[in-house]
Amino acid sequence: MIEPAPILVERTYAVTPDRVWEALTDRDKLAIWYVEIPNFELNKGAEFNFYESKGSNRYHYRIKILDVKPNELLRYAWSHPAESEGLSVVTWHLTPRGNATAVKVLHEGIENFSDAGELLDRAKYEKGWNTILGTSLANFLEE
Repeated sequence: MIEPAPILVERTYAVTPDRVWEALTDRDKLAIWYVEIPNFELNKGAEFNFYESKGSNRYHYRIKILDVKPNELLRYAWSHPAESEGLSVVTWHLTPRGNATAVKVLHEGIENFSDAGELLDRAKYEKGWNTILGTSLANFLEE
């Protein structure tokens, strides 16, 4: 059986890795460009929940930090306990490129949310990650 391909989105930003890292890991900055996560902690093993509203849908996210390498890598388990029994893993890779930073997001295990049907289908995740990296994070870093 062929393993489903992970979602991979890559962007390069004209800022240093520490600036990208701060955007990803500082709860005040996250609240500006992404979503408010009041109990966010950047510690391996830390778990937290947050909610994102889009239109009439309100999604519950549960995150558990799996690995942290400042300015290089952030890896966490990602689930939607109200919508699915599935679990996936998101990994952010930051690589310096001169005066810029290449950012790669790899989201593995989307197929584990198949019990949620179209609500959590692959196309929605692909669109979401492209918007997050291509618009939300880009606009925040380039302001």
